[in-house]
Amino acid sequence: MVLGNNKRRMLRNIVTISFFSFFFVLASFNNTGPHSIRRNQVQKVVIDAGHGGHDPGTSGKYSREKNIALKIALELGDIIKERLPDVEVIYTRKSDKFIELDDRAEIANKNDADIFISIHCNASAVTKSVYGTETYVMGTHKTKSNLEVAKRENSVILLEEDYQERYEGFDPKSPESHILFELYQNAHVENSLKLAASIEHQFKNRAGRRSRGVKQAGFWVLWRTTMPSVLVETGYLTNPKEEKDLNDELKQSYIASAIFRAIRDYKEEMESSN
Repeated sequence: MVLGNNKRRMLRNIVTISFFSFFFVLASFNNTGPHSIRRNQVQKVVIDAGHGGHDPGTSGKYSREKNIALKIALELGDIIKERLPDVEVIYTRKSDKFIELDDRAEIANKNDADIFISIHCNASAVTKSVYGTETYVMGTHKTKSNLEVAKRENSVILLEEDYQERYEGFDPKSPESHILFELYQNAHVENSLKLAASIEHQFKNRAGRRSRGVKQAGFWVLWRTTMPSVLVETGYLTNPKEEKDLNDELKQSYIASAIFRAIRDYKEEMESSN
């Protein structure tokens, strides 16, 4: 049987994922991985404002995801700099600029970051009544709704000129392509889950947001990072009330503050284990 180019690439990726999954798990046990020296410290945080430039992300009645994500990301960075001066803040973007999906993860990897946080807004194609926050970590999508969120966020790949070569035949619209992620064993998934749980706890108990919980799905940008990583959906722009909240500067500050407190608590927990 002759395989098409995309299928051959997918099979090659499966082998690659299996190999590197083994490598990262082995490295974590042998304490020889790229972050082994300060694995339990939080000295560098990469903040990724989703979308940007000619990629608006999802849209509400009058606002775009890329703008809200950027405002929350910059606010979060300012809070960290003020209250955790020993932590270096690195942004994937600080303006309305398009950053390719692969490059976002590469910024975190090249800077040897300890945490990667990608900030987004959600949308529902079914109903306007759904609202609330969700924090994702890399993993197998357990429900159709998780898969749809991952497919939507991964679809930014299609806006890149050389995406077929750059992403080795990965099709963000195809459920079959997401099977690749099912073989992925993330050496940092435990700490990613800790951070995600802390973020949702802060949203619910301190920021007055409705938490829809911690979820797992196959996000390319999380798969490519080599440190604890989360993707935060700060609310639904398709819900009229939540869209209004997400455009309110005070509510944006509450959201950023909640994420900051989660980072602070995570940092304290990790460093106390040293």
